[in-house]
Amino acid sequence: MSERQAQSFETAPALEAGMGDPQDYLALLKPRVMSLVIFTAFAGMIAAPGTIHPWTAFVALLAIAVGAGASGALNMWYDADIDAVMERTRRRPLPAGRLLAGEALGFGLTLSIGSVAVLGLLVNVAAAAILAFTIFFYAVIYTMWLKRTTAQNIVIGGAAGAFPPMIGWAAVTGGVDMGSIALFLIIFMWTPPHFWALSLYRQEDYARANIPMLPVVAGEDETRRQILIYSILLMPLSLLPAALGTAGALYVAVTSVLGVLFMIGAIQVWRVREGKPAVTAAKRFFGFSILYLFLVFAALIVERVLGIASFGALI
Repeated sequence: MSERQAQSFETAPALEAGMGDPQDYLALLKPRVMSLVIFTAFAGMIAAPGTIHPWTAFVALLAIAVGAGASGALNMWYDADIDAVMERTRRRPLPAGRLLAGEALGFGLTLSIGSVAVLGLLVNVAAAAILAFTIFFYAVIYTMWLKRTTAQNIVIGGAAGAFPPMIGWAAVTGGVDMGSIALFLIIFMWTPPHFWALSLYRQEDYARANIPMLPVVAGEDETRRQILIYSILLMPLSLLPAALGTAGALYVAVTSVLGVLFMIGAIQVWRVREGKPAVTAAKRFFGFSILYLFLVFAALIVERVLGIASFGALI
């Protein structure tokens, strides 16, 4: 445990080990994040060429969900010190004193090992290897290193959230190809504007915790400019699955409309820079960005479920 972690627990209520209830352990899993991970992994599984037995698919999704939860628990264990000083996170189980650091660490490690083992033994080694790397990347590369040292933490660290569709794809195919990489790139490019919008109206929290988020170290204007740049780059990348034959006309239509709306939101964030309207623009963009990602991957799923031909099949 770091010095700051130890200090954060000095003011926490004294608890005996095991005092946390099931709700506290559920909170460690970051269920809202987990739900998005499951959904994008399922989309990768549906979009992948080939077939997978429904039971195997269920096991794979369960292992991916548990692995995502393990990452969340390890993140909360290590970040308990900064969570304690941020308004958005100070009520989490560790800074609030409802769980001890060792309980969260043991919980996270157990789930990590279990999820990777189950995926490797019951699905395939490739999917398990990507899941293991994802957990390591999020817990070590992002949480322990990038988050506290560089304003590019979200840019590089965003890869952790982009791996789930690749894991789902690998569960079906036993490997990785350009189709799964395209899905990875969409989430990878979506992540910075999504989180930078949040950081625009939560920057005091990050400054208080000494986290070098872009608005804290480069200012709001530069953050708005970067949101706009990444939003522009996201638009062509979102159409890559269609170019590769993974998606079809429905996906292109839905993604194109969503892309225009995403750009409108990014432009609004870039243009409105003063007072409450600027905060409102950032909050709206952040909220829409979540809906954007959900609908993009939902379009991919609906196409496959309905049997709508991809552009590759039409050609």
